Amino acid sequence: MPKLAARTSATTRSGSAATRPGWLKRLTGRESYVAFWFLLPALAMLVLLRLWPLGGAIATSTQASGFGKTGFVGIDNYVRILQDATFLNALKVTLLFTVLVNPFQIVLALLFAVLLVQKIPAVGLWRSIIFLPAAVPQSVSAVIWGIVFRPDGPMNGALKVLGIPQQPFLTSPSQALLSIIVIVSWVGVGFWMMFLIAGLKDIPAELYEAAEVDGAGSLRKFFSVTIPQLRRPLLFVLVADTVANFLVFAPVQILTKGGPTGSTDLVMVEIFNKAFTTGDLAGATAGTVLLVLVVLAVVTAQFRLLPGRD
Repeated sequence: MPKLAARTSATTRSGSAATRPGWLKRLTGRESYVAFWFLLPALAMLVLLRLWPLGGAIATSTQASGFGKTGFVGIDNYVRILQDATFLNALKVTLLFTVLVNPFQIVLALLFAVLLVQKIPAVGLWRSIIFLPAAVPQSVSAVIWGIVFRPDGPMNGALKVLGIPQQPFLTSPSQALLSIIVIVSWVGVGFWMMFLIAGLKDIPAELYEAAEVDGAGSLRKFFSVTIPQLRRPLLFVLVADTVANFLVFAPVQILTKGGPTGSTDLVMVEIFNKAFTTGDLAGATAGTVLLVLVVLAVVTAQFRLLPGRD
């Protein structure tokens, strides 16, 4: 009996430890030592490739800007750039671009993911075709779509066959940003789709079977089983997609240079112009720091509004 009681007590303790959240578990001294050495390369890369450049950017943004000017100026560059109508327009265009492109990409990626986890012929081939644009550099994709959107290009040729007049895709203030959204989505949808497919494959089949027993149809199963179980992958895709779209640069720089009339002037393009066209390095770094703060604010709001499940 004492042995049985001891075994039961040990089992209870180990079971309760196993069920505790990972962040509550305590490492022993030796485990902490081993974990530190495993984490050291990642921590070193984080400091060298992220924190050190960020610190340098903040330091540069507080220095005087212009040829022959030196010295500490505090937040003057931030005040100046926040009074710059061009930068404020770029920030507005970037926020509009993000609001439009994020739902478009995520909804398409989710639809493709749901479709391509079904048992359909050549499903692997279809996944590869949709994912393939993600393997092509954005600069190459921009050149390809620049040809497609030319006045005498394939897109206007197809519209002509349908009896639709020629469209100024990249030269119209009302169409240029939408054209950039199409280009960026062509690259991004397949990439985010793969993350959602992985999330869908982790959903237990028993949940769908139970829903069928309760008489749920396909639409009800999608909203009552798929979406709740896919909450964490969707949150990851939303946050990662938001960050990626705030940093879009190559398609705009190659195809529109921020025009026409500033309709595609995204923040990254404006920062590039300040740094390498006008030579305002301090203003460019101040804009970069402000962009990081905006991204952090948006991502924090997303985490607050769409919390994941532990």
